[in-house]
Amino acid sequence: MRMPSRVLEVPSLRTPTVDAERRKELSQFQKQAGLRFRRFDLLDLAFCHRSFVNETFEEIDNNERLEFLGDSVLGIVVADFLFRLLPDRPEGDLAKIKSHVVSEDTLAEIALSLGLDSIVHVGKGEELSGGRTKKALLSDSMEALIGAWYLDAGYDKAAKFILRYLKGPIDTVLANRHRKDYKTLLQEIVQKRFHSYPKYILEKKTGPDHQRTFWINVVVQGNSYGPGKGGNKKAAEQEAAKMAYEALALQVGEKGRA
Repeated sequence: MRMPSRVLEVPSLRTPTVDAERRKELSQFQKQAGLRFRRFDLLDLAFCHRSFVNETFEEIDNNERLEFLGDSVLGIVVADFLFRLLPDRPEGDLAKIKSHVVSEDTLAEIALSLGLDSIVHVGKGEELSGGRTKKALLSDSMEALIGAWYLDAGYDKAAKFILRYLKGPIDTVLANRHRKDYKTLLQEIVQKRFHSYPKYILEKKTGPDHQRTFWINVVVQGNSYGPGKGGNKKAAEQEAAKMAYEALALQVGEKGRA
């Protein structure tokens, strides 16, 4: 699939003011990441977490719209690459590979390798709770960066950037050397035994916005496992899936390494 390579007109965004010191930090980041933004304010907006925006006096947006855009760009780039790379694979296989490659764990690892943890803007509460190293925050910031780069440079350059860092994880998945997540393991065993799918139910969430805790149960064949808890829904679902998987795998002697 060919997408327009021209740079799209950037919609109106309330971007942060970039002073000389911050420009220097962003320039260093760009060198490490292999990027060259025309607009430093757009790049800086990709690193403005909601907790920071809630505390700053400057009227700016947070990075969530860029995250939404970057997630979609990431998805189409990886889907297109896999579609062309693996012409004989069925849709189910392609979807499974894609889900591993664009996972929170993978994106967080890339974000750390690029130093996003040291450059992202977070609020005081998020800082104190270790927000800079949270997988969800890092992966979201990575998607926001992709969204910003897509707006600044166009689809072709965005795709080149994405594949530069994701071809390695794709090769790892294809060689079956990746670490399966518990949601995937649980789904596989439930499909095999019951020809159905697990159902995740949010029981409650506690804590302030910058330090939420989610409590989630997973239901398999009428049996509830959990609750798993985590700082976001994905983490809580993983914890619940782990409980269910270990219980079910133990019953049938299928327990494997995750």
